[in-house]
Amino acid sequence: MGLILVTSHFFPAGAQELILYVDTVTKQVYTEPGKNRIKLGTFQQVKEPPVQSQSKPDTESSQPVSNTTTGLAQGEAKFQENSGQSGAESDTRRKSEEIAAHSNEPSAEKPKEEKKWYDRIGIRGYTQFRYSSTVSGDKDAVSYWPDKSVGEDGSFLIRRARLVIFGDINDHLSLYIQPDFASTPSGSSTGHFAQLRDAYADIYFDKNKEFRVRVGQSKIPYSFENLQSSQNRLALDRNDAMNSCCRDERDIGAFFYWAPAHIRDRFKEVMAKNLKGSGDYGMFALGIYNGQGANRLEGNNGVHMVTRFTYPHQFSNGQILEAGIQALRGRFVPSTGPAGGFTPVMDAPEKGFKDERVGVHAVLYPQPFGLQAEWNWGRGPQLNDGQTMLTESSLNGGYVLATYKIDGLRWGTLFPFVKWQHFKGGQKFERNAPRNHVNDLEFGLEWQVMKEIELTAVYHMMNRTNVASAPYERYKADVLRFQLQWNY
Repeated sequence: MGLILVTSHFFPAGAQELILYVDTVTKQVYTEPGKNRIKLGTFQQVKEPPVQSQSKPDTESSQPVSNTTTGLAQGEAKFQENSGQSGAESDTRRKSEEIAAHSNEPSAEKPKEEKKWYDRIGIRGYTQFRYSSTVSGDKDAVSYWPDKSVGEDGSFLIRRARLVIFGDINDHLSLYIQPDFASTPSGSSTGHFAQLRDAYADIYFDKNKEFRVRVGQSKIPYSFENLQSSQNRLALDRNDAMNSCCRDERDIGAFFYWAPAHIRDRFKEVMAKNLKGSGDYGMFALGIYNGQGANRLEGNNGVHMVTRFTYPHQFSNGQILEAGIQALRGRFVPSTGPAGGFTPVMDAPEKGFKDERVGVHAVLYPQPFGLQAEWNWGRGPQLNDGQTMLTESSLNGGYVLATYKIDGLRWGTLFPFVKWQHFKGGQKFERNAPRNHVNDLEFGLEWQVMKEIELTAVYHMMNRTNVASAPYERYKADVLRFQLQWNY
């Protein structure tokens, strides 16, 4: 009677029974006996409850193999005694069930490999191709130190051929290396030497990268136009007054930069909108450097100090006005050589002449009208009027540049501009530090045909000193200049 009750409990009327067998070798399940097959048990079909909603699929039915295994285990527990299976057979079944269960477990996702430092490195650059023609004035006397294509013997010239290697090594370190493949060393008549321009690392102290130290050979944070890349500058050359502080704008040193995150974003916005910015050199800068110029041996056992503060204020209409002040101080040792058969002497201590400046700048970014101006005052070495001695003397000068950005044209963007510059002071990086008197006027047009190609034409009215050779005379000439630049 008890057996009848148990049977009626597990096998209700109308239910279909099924006897299953498992192969002890392959672990496969069969419905018929055979070689290497042992009886797994007698099973009964269970009526599944109706699905309530199609939008919420049954999690159990989504894993059929796992549930089948669970059902087999439950069936074995219920019918092991009635089927008379041995413990060995039960163990065999259990192993087969474990294999089936593990085979249906979702495999863990393979963790993403962390990028190596060299996977974060990028390469970009630009090349400038120039041609100049002196159209009037003292054609035979023209000697323009920033551009060798200008002058009686000038013609085609590759002014710059830059390749920049840059990248973030990690959250606290980035690197920047820039050689120039169109350099001409001082005193050489052969051009297109490869020469290092930048090689530095930025070390960040915080995750927002607001505080950092730049170590290596890099630009000195003095003058907006000095910091502005030649790739972005409107005028073909930098002004003499500000640029005479730092030949090639660079030196070896260490510079601390700070700018809040929202100010760094504003610097990025200026560059992204093609507004002729200078990049992010911090809102505040303080540093020390050798003082003799990039790629030049140190001339004394001392350093220059420099500091700069700038603030880009954004008005409610989106216009940005940046203004600031900068200063530097140190001692400089100029080079001397024959000037009219006589080599001037230096009236200065062994560590060189006092070299100090203070300058101001203001930039209204072109949206669409733009205005840019800088001026500085200071003291430094200068050849006297008799060209017999180098003495400490005063200097001052600067420039004003106005432009207008014309967007929305079928063929690119136009930047017409006019620039006036003035300078009186010693050109300390030239031999004998001759007195340089500049009063130039430029009318130009930059045509950005596309992002990769730019064409600039300038009518340059020169009124300046020939600082390259004695007796350092002044000349006046009008020069028509062209530049084709391609970016990559």
